[in-house]
Amino acid sequence: MKVILKEDVESLGKRGDTIKVADGYARNYLMPKGLAIAATSKSAQEIEHEKKLIAKRAEKDKKNAEAMLASFAGVAVTIARKTADQEKLFGSVTAKDIEKALEEKGLKVDRKQISMDEPIKQLGEFPVKIKLYPGIATDITVKVVEEQ
Repeated sequence: MKVILKEDVESLGKRGDTIKVADGYARNYLMPKGLAIAATSKSAQEIEHEKKLIAKRAEKDKKNAEAMLASFAGVAVTIARKTADQEKLFGSVTAKDIEKALEEKGLKVDRKQISMDEPIKQLGEFPVKIKLYPGIATDITVKVVEEQ
């Protein structure tokens, strides 16, 4: 059976691809989950229309990300935390804390866009990458200081 993918499916292909799969796989898995539709001329036209809308939305999002990139130039946020001996923190500084600190500076970022390998657990300055759009990222500096 030929189907058109409505979503990216890891083992099959990307959104909008027309692929041939087993009838049972299409009827029992792909179609009920909304991952694919039967390949007909009408469904092909619908998918093409959706692709155009997605492309327009992606272009708009990319322009917004490029505009935001300038506002993040040289940004540094300071977060105060209680410490134990040897400059270790009680707890840690997470993406949620950084998101809140950026909001206080007037910069709106979703915590999913903040890329950290692991939470910050000591005092100091740390570079943190913010992914605004695929291929568009910037670094900010997070200063963790002792709470007075």
